[in-house]
Amino acid sequence: MLPRNRPPTHPGEMLFKEFIEPSDITQSAFARHLGWSFARLNEIVRGKRGVTADSALSFGEALGTGPEFWLNLQRNWDLWHSQRKHRPVGPLKSLVRR
Repeated sequence: MLPRNRPPTHPGEMLFKEFIEPSDITQSAFARHLGWSFARLNEIVRGKRGVTADSALSFGEALGTGPEFWLNLQRNWDLWHSQRKHRPVGPLKSLVRR
């Protein structure tokens, strides 16, 4: 369920606060472990880049969480922000077939 009064936690914030920071590893060391550039990881941590299926697989393997955890965080983030911009569309009453 999405929060109503605040944005959901960005996966990068979760990654940093719950995994990187407590493990006492640097972003640089974690990026090297993943075979990534520091910039790629840091953009996710700062919320400037989203988590893709590929990055979710890497996080899941490295951190023992499974990729779904990361994809669900990203989905919630994207959906919450999209709902704020979305213009409602009424239901389609009937389909015309030709």
